[in-house]
Amino acid sequence: MIFKQFYLESLGHASYLVGSEDTGEALVLDVRRDVETYFAAAREQGLRLRYACDTHQHNDYLSGICELPARADVQLLAGARAELGYPVRAMEDGALLDMGEVRFELMHTPGHTPEHVSLLVTDRSRGEEPAVLFSGGALLVGDLARPDLLGGDAETRRGAKAFCDTLQNKILPLPDFVEVYPTHVAGSLCGGHIGSRLSTTIGYERRLNRMLASLSSRDDFVEHCMDLTDLPAVPPYWPRMRRLNTQGPPLLGVLADPPPLDLDAFERARSEGAVVLDCRAPEAFAAHIPGAINVGVGSSFATWAGSVLPPDQDIVLVLDRAEDLWEVCWQLLRIGYPLPKGWLAGGMLAWRTAGKPIDVLPQWTVRDLRQAQREQSDLLILDVRQPAEWSAGHIQGALHLTGAELTARVDDLLAGISPQRPVAVICGSGFRSSVAASVLKARGHRQVAHVLGGMTGWEAEGFETTNGAGSA
Repeated sequence: MIFKQFYLESLGHASYLVGSEDTGEALVLDVRRDVETYFAAAREQGLRLRYACDTHQHNDYLSGICELPARADVQLLAGARAELGYPVRAMEDGALLDMGEVRFELMHTPGHTPEHVSLLVTDRSRGEEPAVLFSGGALLVGDLARPDLLGGDAETRRGAKAFCDTLQNKILPLPDFVEVYPTHVAGSLCGGHIGSRLSTTIGYERRLNRMLASLSSRDDFVEHCMDLTDLPAVPPYWPRMRRLNTQGPPLLGVLADPPPLDLDAFERARSEGAVVLDCRAPEAFAAHIPGAINVGVGSSFATWAGSVLPPDQDIVLVLDRAEDLWEVCWQLLRIGYPLPKGWLAGGMLAWRTAGKPIDVLPQWTVRDLRQAQREQSDLLILDVRQPAEWSAGHIQGALHLTGAELTARVDDLLAGISPQRPVAVICGSGFRSSVAASVLKARGHRQVAHVLGGMTGWEAEGFETTNGAGSA
């Protein structure tokens, strides 16, 4: 059996290729949108892609599964409970697929989503015992995938009850030695406490996974799942991902290279409504094009771009380096955005030397924030971290509004404060606070600063925190 894992840190996503040495066929699981990586891996191993399957209709990224049949003779597989808008071979619980020495058993494993499936793999060149479980979100490293993505309390409770049955009757009866490869791994927002390793085993999770501690009592387990306090906030683009993944994501076709735009073309795109997405680091965004949104290229780019960019407006880019262009493009394509209309030729240097207007985002150290807190009685500190981070300790008097909620609630927030009231935005280190501060600036608030070093720097200085309540 041939095996390869593909890890996208930006989405906390793992996908997989499993190949047969006997037949030269391969199956791809939980397909990311840039599918060339699978064809390249198959070519290296002398394999041809023959099958593909998604364990569920994902909320956190746009699947590339429909790209595969457009490029090769690939049969798409799905659990029989999935209601999909594209052709698949629907498989019942327990159905088998043989690919030479590799045998796949499809297991219906609801909980994270109602249609969720896992694949149990046996390498019959080694023996008849199962070797690998591709668990999707049914079992994670140190965690379980959240059951709350499809509705309110009633839907979450149904998901938790189904999860209990899945674990007790399907997952945990497997032998301890079975290796577990999840789809949601480190960096994913589909769990609150996912470990940093990219795989685990049934035995290790049975002994040490904190979410399984209450499994002996169905009621206790359900109530544990219903406690969403420490789960990350759901980014606003996630419901759109599930809908598109269910319908069948649109095919990418031939991707045109977004062109460099001279100053006149860039200004014209702005005047026609394009959003300026500044992909430079927060420190560089201190001087920026008025109205620009800052999401720096890096491991968190996709999540925060999807959290603050409107889905139906053109995008033009400001880049530090031209070679970042396709990294940004693929990050956007993976979460359902179209290609940008172009990027500013010459970057901010060209903009500045042409005498174009510049807006400034003040950048404070944590000592600056401490001093401002003492001197400015009307200072508003806005904390945009995740709920678990906030609960662990925050600045006395701060307001809490997660970055995922920002665009939905920022107008109400700003309506309640004077445009002249100073606002300092803080997160863990300074990345998210720059994103949020840029949104406030773009919405017209004049006195905004973001705090470099964030709460990490605040606590390192020994400044006091509280666990008391506070929210926007």
